Order: sequence, then structure tokens, then C-alpha cells
Amino acid sequence: MEKGVIVSQIRAALKMLRAAIEACPDFLWNRESDHNAFWVLAYHALFFAHLYLFPSEKAFEPWEEQIEGCPHMGRQHLGDWTELQAEDLYTRSDVLAYCTYVEGLVSDRVESTPFDVPADFRWIRQPCTQFELHVYNIRHIQHHAGQLSERLRQTTGSSIDWVKSVG
Repeated sequence: MEKGVIVSQIRAALKMLRAAIEACPDFLWNRESDHNAFWVLAYHALFFAHLYLFPSEKAFEPWEEQIEGCPHMGRQHLGDWTELQAEDLYTRSDVLAYCTYVEGLVSDRVESTPFDVPADFRWIRQPCTQFELHVYNIRHIQHHAGQLSERLRQTTGSSIDWVKSVG
């Protein structure tokens, strides 16, 4: 039961993130006046959603389409998109393809790792289990889905719908 709930909530958070990506107008995708471009925040959320499906950095299996030399969007784990070049820009279809890829991993990754296994990420300073990491992952995805939804609301007057769960 617990694993099914976690899978459902990760999928729901990803569905809300996807909705924000799909709703983003072209002019907002890489707007120069934004400190963090819409696409960068979406990719960042997806990258970490993907990463946190694994119990450690060492176990992580990267997406084949990630920007060469920029797997975390720049510096270490937080991301520094100021160093990205024009050719590094992901299109909406690129980011949606990554979203589809991550969505496809959720069930198998959650089911394959026991909840009581320690999670090992150098920036998460306190010890945590894989179960806690899944909850942390949901919160992180939802944080950025909310951030992007608010950007849409402020810019276009529209936002994304809440998704309770995904079976």
C-alpha cells in the first residue's frame, strides 16, 4: 500500500509539472528578464525527480539526452544556468520527452528499492531512508510546479489544475 501511494503522489506531482510545461507560452520559455528561465526550472525539477528515484548518486542512471558536461545544470547540485550557451537550450519537446522518461521510471524505481534503505546524497546532510527521499522528491517537484504555475498566473492569468493522485 505505501509504495502505491508514493508512486501515485510522484506521478501526480509530475503531472502538475507537465501541465505547467505544456501551458507555458513560447515567449515565456526562455525569457531573458527571468533570473531562472522557465525551461531551466522545469528541467531542474525533472533532473532531481529522476535522480531521487535512485538510492544514491552512484546508483543514478542519467538520461541519454542531458546537456553534455552539464548534468546538474551547472555547478554541483544546485545549478548555475548563467554558464549555459544558446546551443544548450532545451525545447519544450525536449523537456516533455524527459518528463515522459521520468514518468516511465517511477513505478519500477519505487518498487525496486526497499523503503528502509539509506539514501546517499552529499547535499542531504542528515541521514534519511529511501522512503523519506521519496517524500522529499515529491516536495521538490511540487515546489517547482507551484513556482512555474505562479509564473504562468502572473504572466498569462492562467494556472495549472491540482492533481490529487495518479493511479
